[in-house]
Amino acid sequence: MTARLGSDRTLPLHGARNFGAVGLRFVIAGAGLAGAKAAESLRGWGFDGEVVLVGEEEARPYERPGLSKAYLQGRADFDNLAVHPASYYADHNIELITGSSLAAIDPRAKRVTLRPGGDLRYDQLLLATGASPRPLRAPGSGLGNVFSLRTVADADQIRAALHPGARVVVIGAGWTGSEVAASLRRGGLDVALVSRSPVLFRRLLGPQVGTVFAQVHADNGARLHLGRRVVA
Repeated sequence: MTARLGSDRTLPLHGARNFGAVGLRFVIAGAGLAGAKAAESLRGWGFDGEVVLVGEEEARPYERPGLSKAYLQGRADFDNLAVHPASYYADHNIELITGSSLAAIDPRAKRVTLRPGGDLRYDQLLLATGASPRPLRAPGSGLGNVFSLRTVADADQIRAALHPGARVVVIGAGWTGSEVAASLRRGGLDVALVSRSPVLFRRLLGPQVGTVFAQVHADNGARLHLGRRVVA
């Protein structure tokens, strides 16, 4: 069976012989951008069975890139990040389960275990659980004023901790770290950016472009500590 995708393409739906049958349940584990768009696509393709979207965060699905930019700067609220309006899921008969994570999968029984939530039967299962930030394992990394940035709750904690004159050290100078540093400098804070690489984005963009990025940070008042790693 195929589902129409645009005017001239079709998408195969493997193993979905009765895809539109009443009673068929499609469970999507992971309520980020990918999961939310998958649920949207199922309804757009005409799937009229159950769609269950499960996310471990309490918030409805949202796009993460803005967390390190406009949202962190206070120039955007959550509705600017959300994939769909709050009413979208009920309007499209999509069951959205928030605050619950996938604890186990039994493929033979076609059942997942949610924590909290218990067992949930499925006919089709999509895993869209995303990634997790690599934790800092140096002594002191568990202190109360040390944050990681992955979720909107993380961003809210960081925003709440910021105050005029605050000094901030950003550990990691990939895209997210660089964007956080730039956002906080825009807010007038004292920012130091630490990277284990001696050149920003060396593996991704090469040394010449990386040097340009470093100069942009320096020109905007960020203090760079390149080729350094945090030990405590």
